[in-house]
Amino acid sequence: MSAPAPSPDSPRLPLPLPPARLVQVLGERPSPVVGWLANRVMDAVCALPASWKDGLARFVGWLAFTLGIRLRVALENLTHAYPEMSDAERRRIALGAYITMARVVLESIDEKDHVDPHWEIPEVKGEAWEALKANIARGQGALLVTAHFGNWERAGKMLLRRGIPLNALVRPLKGALNMRIVDNRIAAGAGLIYPKGAIAEASEAVKLGETVLMLLDQSLPAKAAVFVPFFGRPASTTPAMAVVARRTGAPVFVVMGIRDESGQKLRLEVEGPIPVPEGLGEQDATTAHTAAVTAVLEKYVRRYPDQWLWLHRRWKVQPPSPEAPAALPG
Repeated sequence: MSAPAPSPDSPRLPLPLPPARLVQVLGERPSPVVGWLANRVMDAVCALPASWKDGLARFVGWLAFTLGIRLRVALENLTHAYPEMSDAERRRIALGAYITMARVVLESIDEKDHVDPHWEIPEVKGEAWEALKANIARGQGALLVTAHFGNWERAGKMLLRRGIPLNALVRPLKGALNMRIVDNRIAAGAGLIYPKGAIAEASEAVKLGETVLMLLDQSLPAKAAVFVPFFGRPASTTPAMAVVARRTGAPVFVVMGIRDESGQKLRLEVEGPIPVPEGLGEQDATTAHTAAVTAVLEKYVRRYPDQWLWLHRRWKVQPPSPEAPAALPG
């Protein structure tokens, strides 16, 4: 990974190179013909004026909402999260979430957006941001946590452009659209860490002075998860962040890419470091640390509910019986 540039608040830093050890792309690409055709269509969409692209995202989001694609899941989640809210207000939030997802897709396939960041709000403020920069300037790594919120892909690019060496914990994907997004991650300078061996890879990265970005808002099988409160209900959550933090001593920051009122510009907010709880056993400390970070994510979702992925079955996995606690990763 190239060294951070001297002025990390500038949105026009030279693009870094991802670590050579973390550029392998796992997944399933389409056939050459299908891939070529799909990419030409995506090129045409990306060439549209920004206002047209946003109009297209709004239409696609509205259409998916109107057709009811996963709408029952979204409304069930919102009913549990906001029982006091009217059905009309929950539907308004759900529609906003669909539009957010359509925007994320259209924005993330754009191969130019890490070159011409017209969508960025340049300033990043706060003590947490200064602490993260100082940590990197000392050559020390960090763990960064975000959610499927705002635009998590562009939030990572904002960090990279500001001199934060970044590796993202990702899953293998398939299909022309998904693989284009993966290629854009590498082009922006991000290294890729996959689930198999993720804790070892993440630990190595932070020891090398890099950062590791994890999304902490997806459901996992019970045997691989810890259960922490999220909107008042236990949610199965990866313990990887807490395990790596305990093993390496790396500080943990929450980073969120938040859309402005227009929905077309993004600003970065950072909180932390969020310390590992003291005086607890290994299992309890892991759960408590995961819960503390998840509470910060919940705060942002409550503040901007239409920017989170309510379409995901976040609470589908139930806690195991007390006689069979989840084991921590090795």
